[in-house]
Amino acid sequence: MKTQTRTIVLRTLLALAVMAGLLLVYLDALVSTTFSDRRWEVPASVYARPLELYPGLALSAEDFAYELSLLGYREVSTLSAPGQLQRRGQRFELYTRDFSFADERRPAGRLTLEFNGQRLVSLRGEAGSLPLYRLEPVQVGGIYPRHQEDRLLLKLDQSPSRLRQALIAVEDKRFYRHWGISPTGIARAAWVNLRAGRLVQGGSTITQQLVKNYYLTRERSFSRKLTEVIMAGLLELHAEKDEILEAYINEVYLGQDGPRAIHGFGLASRHYFDQPLEELGLHQQALLVGMVKGPSLYNPLRHPERARQRRDTVLGVMRAEQLINEAEYQVALAMPLGLSQRPRIMNSFPAFLDLVRRQLRRDYREQDLGSQGLKIFTSFDPQLQRQAENSIQAVLDGLDAGGDLQAAMVVTSFGDGEVRALIGGRQPRFAGFNRALDAIRPVGSLIKPVVYLTALEESQRWTLASALDDSEFSVELDAANRWSPANFDRQSHGTVLLHRALSQSYNQATARLGMELGTERVRATLRELGVERAQPDVPAMLLGAGGLSPIDVASLYQSIAAGGFNLPLHTIRDVVAADGTLLQRFPLAYEQVASTQAIHLLHYALREVVQEGTGKIVYRELPADFAVAGKTGTTNDNRDSWFAGFAGDLLAINWIGRDDNAATGLTGATGAARVWSHFMARASHQPLAYRVPDGIEHHWVDETSGKLSGRRCADARLLPFVKGTEPIERGPCANTSERIIEWFRELF
Repeated sequence: MKTQTRTIVLRTLLALAVMAGLLLVYLDALVSTTFSDRRWEVPASVYARPLELYPGLALSAEDFAYELSLLGYREVSTLSAPGQLQRRGQRFELYTRDFSFADERRPAGRLTLEFNGQRLVSLRGEAGSLPLYRLEPVQVGGIYPRHQEDRLLLKLDQSPSRLRQALIAVEDKRFYRHWGISPTGIARAAWVNLRAGRLVQGGSTITQQLVKNYYLTRERSFSRKLTEVIMAGLLELHAEKDEILEAYINEVYLGQDGPRAIHGFGLASRHYFDQPLEELGLHQQALLVGMVKGPSLYNPLRHPERARQRRDTVLGVMRAEQLINEAEYQVALAMPLGLSQRPRIMNSFPAFLDLVRRQLRRDYREQDLGSQGLKIFTSFDPQLQRQAENSIQAVLDGLDAGGDLQAAMVVTSFGDGEVRALIGGRQPRFAGFNRALDAIRPVGSLIKPVVYLTALEESQRWTLASALDDSEFSVELDAANRWSPANFDRQSHGTVLLHRALSQSYNQATARLGMELGTERVRATLRELGVERAQPDVPAMLLGAGGLSPIDVASLYQSIAAGGFNLPLHTIRDVVAADGTLLQRFPLAYEQVASTQAIHLLHYALREVVQEGTGKIVYRELPADFAVAGKTGTTNDNRDSWFAGFAGDLLAINWIGRDDNAATGLTGATGAARVWSHFMARASHQPLAYRVPDGIEHHWVDETSGKLSGRRCADARLLPFVKGTEPIERGPCANTSERIIEWFRELF
């Protein structure tokens, strides 16, 4: 019996030894094969457009100062290092940072700029006047392929030596003398844990903390702690001490920015101080080191006094270890926390970053995007984004103090299809539902230009002077249902000219025209203009019953604004690998989808919308001589308020509504158009140019009959026509005018 028991015990011990050996082999393989890769796992850095400076640029000194604040430039009395500036009124002197663009590396240097009002008037470098200078772009975020963490990786020698020394003094004094574990630390922690009856203290070395962050969960158990100790010893066998310290500096958790975790001293320096780590003062370095013990507990943004006390404790350790002298200690002790008062922009634009992620998958090969350390250069414009946010806040705060209304906005430079700003909700910093991309809502009258463009493409049949019937009618949908569109004012307007039916947004005239054209033809035009989202094949589609998102509407109006050329909207200019290689993208198809003549006629009508039609409210903000074009959109029961419009440089799409689809009490004019005009009055610098394409002629037409008229005749209007499509019949005033002209010709 004893022999049998001994055999069972030996077999059990042998099995446990084998299992322990296998576990050890597994853990060793895990550490040895993944440490190097994990150590340099880094998100793709997403950059805004670089601010291109040149004499004559429409930019105020205050807007330039805002750009510098986003870049973390610090005002000093004497320029001595990159990232510094001096300002005297409208004169700036900078010490710019070096930066690698997609096409060149630009070294650091000195720059002098002078502004006058809303213009940059002088630009000089160290060698004299400059025609153009690209300021380094603002980094607006980081995109990780797999998780919600960010890092700004640093080599060990890129971190300040005093920060490294303080970190070791505070967190692991024997770091360079132990083999991954500290017996005295473990003994001390064990005694505390035994007295508490639970695991309350870890006694972890820097190596153990790194292992826990890299490979293990935050579970507090003895088995996890034992695994941590074993893996720490194995890591010490495979890596040098400096490699471990370097990895720890880049990995340690130092706080939270919304849904994204902040890892590493490099990113924490940017987050809390808006400065590169190497530019931090001693008091700021000590604060970051102190936060390692508890990033939430000592968060200086939430608990400044507690954070100050912890910082001072670290400074005391540094003095005791003779890392700093008494004078340095006293100066650092007297310093404020030194937190940045400027806006934090890393990942502060979640709606735009969401679009970047989607377009990366659309435009680039997945295997290329797996590379570490990508640089993604985008079209994002922080100045336009700020103004878009300000406009939404200014208007919505006046309309809805309770905060129930939501909003979305898309801003593009329609000539090249670049998205310059994007707002996914009334709280633009909140990474929640992205209404700009994912809110599929009826668009109402925003769809009407598609109906009219479809007609105007048939120039021999339809012109701006064509007569449309704006009377009541109904369509039988099935045995039990009929569709009976009605005008917004519940009135019929009889026979109206086509351009007026669009500018006044008459539903009955538009629906009759659309039914004559056929819903399939209108939907085909919509697809050609860049809208991929399917629309219902029902008559109500002609009045915007089908759902589109704001980005869909931007694609549609971008093609209209760009003269009938469809270029897919895009945010990404270049993607550069860590070795400087420019990644190849799938080509973006650029094609003409509508005739320039038909688009020109449509532009005329859309300008009329804002001059004397449903969108004339925009000129409460805009100068009377600043030409723009646009269209209002209102859905049933005023649930959605839309405005889409463009000037000579920018296109903007605005939507206002409620997430529960309840009524807003707003039309397109009283809601979205107010946001649009507030924005364009402050952001656009170029009015819409009236360029007449070949094949267009202008004729005076009687507004009532649509017949040819004369310049001085009552109700005469000068309308553009495709050559040969102008009205044939002349009104009585036109004939009288002709006779007078002929009389003068004969006289002379």
